[in-house]
Amino acid sequence: MNIIEKTDEEIKELANPMWADLVKYSNEQNYGAFTRNFSSTLIKGANEVEMGKQFARSELTKNLSDDYEYLGIIRRGEHVTVLYKQRNKKKDGEWLGRLVLGYEDDKVKIFGATLF
Repeated sequence: MNIIEKTDEEIKELANPMWADLVKYSNEQNYGAFTRNFSSTLIKGANEVEMGKQFARSELTKNLSDDYEYLGIIRRGEHVTVLYKQRNKKKDGEWLGRLVLGYEDDKVKIFGATLF
């Protein structure tokens, strides 16, 4: 199964709830819930201690707004990158959110998530 074969609408239906969860659990600094949809390779690369420090220190990651906007999808190989315009509750401006999705064991998983 390859996620790039799905329509944009099907991908949005998968991605939007995952992005909403990342925003919610980042604000709550809930590492376990934040990583629950991560692929095994992303989990191995995510250092729980360092991620905890990031949650504790970063005003950006603790104050993400539910006011985000879907921008588009990029297909490449066996993954799709879903882009979001993300806002913050305390900092003015907009950030680019990137969510990389693909299949692992017949389930859609997160292979990357960043905020620029």
